[in-house]
Amino acid sequence: MRRRLVISYLLLMVLVLIALETPLAATLASRETDRVRADRLADATRFASLAGPALRGGVPGPLGGELGSYHELYGIGAAVVDRDRRTVVTSAGWRGGPATEAALDTALSGQQSSGPESVWPWVDGPLVVAVPINDGGEVLGAVVTATPVGEVRRTVTAWWLLLAGIGLLAVLACVSTAFGLAGWVLRPVTELDAVTHEIAEGDRGARVQHRLGPPELRRLAASFNNMADVVSDVMDRQRAFVAHASHQLRNPLTALRLRVEELGPSLTDPDGRAEHRLALEETDRLALVLDALLTLARAEREENERVTVDAAAVAASRVDAWQPLARHRSVTLRLVTSGPAYARTVPTAVDQALDALIDNAVKFSGAAGEVTVTVRPADGGTALEVRDTGPGMTPGQLDQATERFWRAPDVQNIDGAGLGLTIVAVLVDASDGRLTMRSGQSGGLVAELWFPAPPGAPAPEPRTAAAETGPADADPVRA
Repeated sequence: MRRRLVISYLLLMVLVLIALETPLAATLASRETDRVRADRLADATRFASLAGPALRGGVPGPLGGELGSYHELYGIGAAVVDRDRRTVVTSAGWRGGPATEAALDTALSGQQSSGPESVWPWVDGPLVVAVPINDGGEVLGAVVTATPVGEVRRTVTAWWLLLAGIGLLAVLACVSTAFGLAGWVLRPVTELDAVTHEIAEGDRGARVQHRLGPPELRRLAASFNNMADVVSDVMDRQRAFVAHASHQLRNPLTALRLRVEELGPSLTDPDGRAEHRLALEETDRLALVLDALLTLARAEREENERVTVDAAAVAASRVDAWQPLARHRSVTLRLVTSGPAYARTVPTAVDQALDALIDNAVKFSGAAGEVTVTVRPADGGTALEVRDTGPGMTPGQLDQATERFWRAPDVQNIDGAGLGLTIVAVLVDASDGRLTMRSGQSGGLVAELWFPAPPGAPAPEPRTAAAETGPADADPVRA
């Protein structure tokens, strides 16, 4: 944008210079030519006054000496001819030509002649001046001079070079001024672009200075700041509403569950006991949804804070925490690490992301399944991979897996709120990491988290640790 503005200013300046300097250059060439022409006309008129007696008496007299001295002093050739075009006297080095012949025709008709009108730097012909010799109104002959134009050309060229230098200085001044002016005009736009990217990256407190640039752009910056304030306030209200609503709904939900539990001993009908059990399961499912909404609201609020964690140590802690559920589901849960692996994330991002991924992996692997959690350095950061032996997902399901409340059609009867992978995606995005999911080579699902490493993180030490569980039987529990 700045370059285009500068080019526009420069083009306008060049057009103005051409419009001004072209006629000025032509005027300078004409002025210098007129000055020389006036001198030559005066000299030729003086020679014509001396040539009258010579032509009448047929004797050159002192005219030959005058023309010789004139040529020696100025290097200008001159000649005197009579009315019949016979040369009466010439200076040394006189050379005629088409231009002198044309000038003589005009002079012999009784009029002065000079040409060319202007001497240009690329013109090489002489400046020819012819004056008639009159005696009582009768034309007796003519005096013609041929002046070399080398000196005139050099003078005109010097003037033109001076004009070009002045134009070049004007262009340089224009470029310098144009850059400053374009910078002043575009500074609010540049800052607006930078602040827009900062807000898009999560810094909702970034604002534009609204006292820079032209008044129109200052008003635009102020309007943008007002818009950003409104959007930020709306987002804060939305997240606060989700958090508050989830928190407030837990109280009546807890009371409802207690009351339903108290009804249990009084139920003797088998159908009533079945309905009682289903009611408790529905309250537990609603509690899971509320917990997930609270976690999601917290994750979106903490997007600007960063902490450094040892992802390997966190993974070991979470694998240990999920061992009981893995045993109950008859699933082998294994951890593979290669020493400390440090990551820079939002608080609890690694913990909560691993909880959601391990929960899903254990839940869908089935009896005798295997879940492997691998932590390793990768791409200048830390990668955490959770691999299971479950049914996996189709490519279309993988594209929808992180949508809120989305669940695959074939797992609708399995406990869950459809927010686990959404929470993982939000936490990873807030940590400037990435979440990738793909089908395993031998089936199942591979979910990989990548988090950037903190500056100056220590190099990993080679070490391998593994935790495994044997198969056992238990009912699934959603954490």
